[in-house]
Formats: sequence, C-alpha cells, structure tokens
Amino acid sequence: MGSPALRITRLTLYLLWTIGLMPVQAVGVALRRPWSSTLPAFYHRWCCRILGFQVRTVGAPTKERPVLFASNHVSYTDISVLGSLIAGSFIAKTEVAGWPFFGWLAKLQRTVFVDRRVRSARSQRDAMTDRLAVGDALILFPEGTSGDGNRVLPFKSALFGAAEKMQEIVPLPVQPVSIAYTRLDGIPLGRVLRPFIAWYGTAELAPHLWSMIGLGAVEVVVEFHPPVSIADCGSRKALARYCQGRAAGGMAAALAGRPQPMPEPPSGASARPATAVALARTPLDQAEPALPQRGYRV
Repeated sequence: MGSPALRITRLTLYLLWTIGLMPVQAVGVALRRPWSSTLPAFYHRWCCRILGFQVRTVGAPTKERPVLFASNHVSYTDISVLGSLIAGSFIAKTEVAGWPFFGWLAKLQRTVFVDRRVRSARSQRDAMTDRLAVGDALILFPEGTSGDGNRVLPFKSALFGAAEKMQEIVPLPVQPVSIAYTRLDGIPLGRVLRPFIAWYGTAELAPHLWSMIGLGAVEVVVEFHPPVSIADCGSRKALARYCQGRAAGGMAAALAGRPQPMPEPPSGASARPATAVALARTPLDQAEPALPQRGYRV
C-alpha cells in the first residue's frame, strides 16, 4: 500500500531537512543558546508537512513552566506531531540513546533518558525532577509503550513520581494530552488501516516506516486537556487515573467525531472548562481487544 515515488520523495526531503539542521541544533545545545529549545518545534512542524501529517488541535498547551505533559502513545510519529506543538523535551528509555540516527536526534532535543526498571524508580524520578526544577517542559508517555491507536493503555503511576517530588518545591502543572490518527486522504482511518500508522506489538521499525511514508495525507487530532497538579488529585495514582481518563476520552472523541465521557478536573484545579468535542478543531497551519504490548517503548 502506498506510492513508491512518494516514499522516495518524502524520505529524501526528510533526510536533507534533518541532516541540514542537526549541526545547527548541536551548536545551539553546546553553547546553551535560548533558540535551541524552540528550534526543534520548528523542525518538527516541517517534518509533519514533509511526511503528510495534517495536525489539528483542540485546546492549547499550557504556557506554565515547569510543566509535565502526559500523552497517550500510538507511534514513533507522535514525536514529530507533539514536538511540533510543544517546545519541550521528551522522556525516553535509556536504550533510545544508543539507537543510530534517532538516538542522536533525541539527544539534540535534550531528551531525558530514564531506566524504566522498577529498581531504578528513584533515579528515574530524580532525573525528571532535575529538569523540571530548572523550569523545563517535559513530555511523558505514561503507558510505557505504544498502543494500537484504538484505545489507551493504563497509565503507570510510577512515572508520575517527579510530580510528587516537585510538590516539595513548587506545585507542578500536569497537562493530559490525547493524540488520535483519524483520517487518510479525508477518509476515516478505521481499524483495518490504523496499523499502517500505529507501531506496536512485534512490528519491525524499518518495514513499518517504509510503508507509512508512502501513505497520503493523514489527519492527526491532538487535544490538550485541563492541567492539574498532584495536590488537586490527592495522590500519584489518582493523577495517573485522571490523565489516562482524559487521554482516553479525547482519543475516543476524535475517532468517533463526537463528545465522549471523560473525568472532570478535580475540584479546586485551576483549569479551563473541560472540552471533549473534537469537531471544533483548528489546523496547525492556522494556529477494543487487548493487543501485544511488546515493541516500541519510549
């Protein structure tokens, strides 16, 4: 499925664009230039255009800093989609740092690499806290793996340890985010076609990537939900449940094209009114059954 000519064109443009900007970002990071934190968003916006992703948003990312964004996870393409909207750094497993090419890109975006093993929970929390304490914005995938694009897996409360630790310093806003791949060339992207985007289970990266870049225009709906703090929710587990519920409701609303039930912000949370309607989307250019969980983990 897909066009071989489109694959070659997109891959060529992507590599030229990426390789051309890598030394610029490397200099910015090395010299600690302020623009090194915003250049990645500019880079990812053009990556989305090159790869044919039409990003639409509901709501907006909070401008508060520091902040932790907690999003569901569908594919490696989430990096460019969310990176185009948020000037921040991702949280990834330590193994990603050793990946050729993609590991280099992750380091240039000042990714926080953490060890996801249970016995490393404290060092994982401290690594995230150190970055948040200096006012950074971090993007977390609390599922711990990518899903099938039809549903949201449980959010792991241990990954919210930094929010708990930051409470000793300053109340940390945590903003749930939902991402859903909804249409291909204007046609609803159903369960049959969604695996061409979603990378999960035992799918190999290279064949999946080669197939994906030959597709047409893919619409992606990203919803930014009301931010809360751990103090609003009362506990780390309650915070994880709230974020998961909002992400699941936002994904379901985007896929169904109509509002879906989702939890309201906790009483006392300083957040805007809840929005669950994915129909009133704004283009970026203008502003199920259990499946294997092995594979892409960030």
